[in-house]
Amino acid sequence: MALTYKKAGVDISKIKQSQKAIGKLISSTHKLQKKAKMTHGFGHYAGIVEIPGGKLLATHTDGVGTKVVIANMMKKYNTIGIDCVAMNVNDIICIGATPISFVDYIAANKNDVLIFKKIVEGLVTGAKKSAMPIVGGETAIMPDVIEGKGFAFDLAGMVVGMLEKKEMVLGNKIKAGDIIIGVNSSGIHSNGYSLARKALLTKYSVKDKVKGVGVIGDALLKPTEIYTKPVLEINQKCKINGFAHITGGAFTKLLRLKNIGYDIDSLPKIPPIMGLVEEQGVKPEEMYKTFNMGVGFCVVAPKDQATRIKSIFKKHKISSQEIGQIISKKGVFVNSTKIA
Repeated sequence: MALTYKKAGVDISKIKQSQKAIGKLISSTHKLQKKAKMTHGFGHYAGIVEIPGGKLLATHTDGVGTKVVIANMMKKYNTIGIDCVAMNVNDIICIGATPISFVDYIAANKNDVLIFKKIVEGLVTGAKKSAMPIVGGETAIMPDVIEGKGFAFDLAGMVVGMLEKKEMVLGNKIKAGDIIIGVNSSGIHSNGYSLARKALLTKYSVKDKVKGVGVIGDALLKPTEIYTKPVLEINQKCKINGFAHITGGAFTKLLRLKNIGYDIDSLPKIPPIMGLVEEQGVKPEEMYKTFNMGVGFCVVAPKDQATRIKSIFKKHKISSQEIGQIISKKGVFVNSTKIA
């Protein structure tokens, strides 16, 4: 029987129903603050408010999911903070905002100074790569909520960004004929770990070494790539119609930008760790709806912008390539198969 994200305990369609219900509730708060006018709300990569002086503030919050389980299994905590920063800043730059401050939240079952220091080392590394200050945070010790043998924890953060109206990119200008540039991921990043663990850890241990993959736990813990600097430069120097961080829901995330057609037909070779997951009985369609498959970020732009965009990523030592185009037929298509 084929493995799916749903069978691993994560039903994306049900989650979207919950998100829709939440969105209706929180919309009732959007006019409560007279000093901050709601510009763009729930449902995109970040919420935006306009503050006095015409400046726009964006906010977003995210965590690292069950990747914390792998960190615990490997007893390696100095990279998970990079993931936490990445999951936040990579989302907020999708609307053209520059990250200007960050706070973190660590919830654990017990106090462990050495582990907390390692986690924060990762947060600092990610913040430096994002050129963004960490201005505070919270550490909560909750043994009755965070259960587990030994040390157990969860990690999340929140980022604030600033932008001008001319920098805002929401995807509404995307049109048929635009190209999709895929920016290489560093691995699984921080999504799909419930399925990855279900697929891999019934057969392997995190300490097992597999040809082409290396130590499984190390491959799973590889930090999420941070795209802040090249993406913000591209937004300043190129004509851009849409940015997408490929996270939960993978390429179905593109529909968050605009309900149009995304035809993906030239993906790079998938990272070996994802190939190993697929070998355990996960169908290709499920892979493309769950994992980034080697593409952690997408840029949608007119075709004549491709060379400049790719050169900027190259300058920042990140590989990118054209992976598809925008079509009029609605949906997300990967190698001719509709996945959303």
